[in-house]
Amino acid sequence: MANYVLSCCSTADLSHAHFVSRDIHYVCFHYLLDGKDYPDDLGQTMPFDQFYAAMVAGADTKTSQVSAGEYMEYFEPFLADGKDILHLSLSSGISGSYMSACGAAQMLAEKYPDRKIRIIDSLAASSGYGLLMDKLADLRDEGMSFEELGDWAEANRLRLHHWFFSSDLTFFVKGGRVSKTAGAIGGLLGICPLLNVDFEGHLIPREKVRPKKRVISRIVEMMKEHAEDLLNYSGKCYISQSACMEDARAVADLIEAAFPNLDGKVVINSIGTTIGSHTGPGTVALFFWGDERKD
Repeated sequence: MANYVLSCCSTADLSHAHFVSRDIHYVCFHYLLDGKDYPDDLGQTMPFDQFYAAMVAGADTKTSQVSAGEYMEYFEPFLADGKDILHLSLSSGISGSYMSACGAAQMLAEKYPDRKIRIIDSLAASSGYGLLMDKLADLRDEGMSFEELGDWAEANRLRLHHWFFSSDLTFFVKGGRVSKTAGAIGGLLGICPLLNVDFEGHLIPREKVRPKKRVISRIVEMMKEHAEDLLNYSGKCYISQSACMEDARAVADLIEAAFPNLDGKVVINSIGTTIGSHTGPGTVALFFWGDERKD
């Protein structure tokens, strides 16, 4: 067993059972639903279908990143137990949690000078972040050291691709990612924007695609163009979705048909309550290993 802890945030959007089975620890973000505070605990406190139904019904959502104090409270038991910590944060292009984690690590280093805490910006989000963590768990289990694993994460994080589309622009408009005018026109014309995460970890609109059937095939084309070894891709593929399992399943079916050497079936997860507070229902996100993100 490794003498260090592999850690991330709940915004890696895998299931609690998955994290437990891989011995990956996580700290929870928070969100407000109509003014009431909840932990983003992977659907344990509030099931995802209930959360998205509330959004559709008009509930107000706000999110809260993990503070430096919360990170200290989360990290300290591991340090006190004699463990080093390798923690990957949600992309700094989306959240300030990376800086909060770094601040906590600096303060704890004074109290635990014999322990190591390494904070790495994942430049990833949702189940793409989760796919990165899953790979790190594989490498840890193969015997990679604390230093080697951290170096591998920094060297390879930009090979993790994220592609998203949404069939409902309501919450992208609300969050300022799409203008009101563009949102109104997009709704009338049935436009589904295709977005990805760039090399700085920002969510970037790439194409305007219509109708939905076309964007479902287009997101698969992105994997065909960018996947490691192209159609011979033999890695894992994750999808996350927000209350649109039918669309996610359609994407997964196309991928499983196009990539016969996949490592298992496509794994479909739910977009968690932090990311989902900004995307709303109707978003499908695709994650795989490929060429390095350069823009």
